[in-house]
Amino acid sequence: MKSRSDSLIRLKKFQVDEKRRQVAQIEMMVADFERMAAELDQQIEIEQQKTGISDIAHFAYSTFAKAAMMRRDNLLASANDMRVKLEAAQDAMAEAVEDLKKVELLDQREQDREGMAEARIEQAEYDEMGRRRRR
Repeated sequence: MKSRSDSLIRLKKFQVDEKRRQVAQIEMMVADFERMAAELDQQIEIEQQKTGISDIAHFAYSTFAKAAMMRRDNLLASANDMRVKLEAAQDAMAEAVEDLKKVELLDQREQDREGMAEARIEQAEYDEMGRRRRR
């Protein structure tokens, strides 16, 4: 029985670790997208300063700046999509942690029951010794 509960605990710990890795990976992706978008913002600003045109509707507005804006907007949209996935991954991780805690609690209860049973047996042996001494 003990090896079965140990195996189940190891499985649940593995699942929690896997969920943590997924959350960390998604967080890194969101941070990368946001960093790249910020870099594109800087490039757009530099391009606007070079050309002296900051009005997007202007006929001579830089095509490089327009393309950079599109890439930036796509990156920000991807970051927002990843935030939704991040929330789902965090929920899954929280659920895996709860499952692990439940299994650990059940294992602890089983250990406590076994300890109490052993204590009762030991006490019964002592009681028997005491009765023998009195005779």
